[in-house]
Amino acid sequence: MSDPLLRELDHYVVLEPAAAERILTAAETLGWLQEQLAGLAEAPADLRDLPSRAEQAERLLDTACQLELEPGRSVQWFAVRLEPPGQA
Repeated sequence: MSDPLLRELDHYVVLEPAAAERILTAAETLGWLQEQLAGLAEAPADLRDLPSRAEQAERLLDTACQLELEPGRSVQWFAVRLEPPGQA
């Protein structure tokens, strides 16, 4: 089960091979995860019981931080808390 504090975070850093890191909102991260899942020939075994990519993406966001796209090539995402300017 994921830490309930992570649900309060609204932004994620996403890391892709050969790409610069990006900061996305939670909604954008869910969309990004759905795109990653759409590119797979088959969903990971622990997600196959979920009927939609949206539900699969939500489970990934709640329970993992990495998705293997092919052997040796993965994407990662990490929750981050953004501080308003002047509050650090």
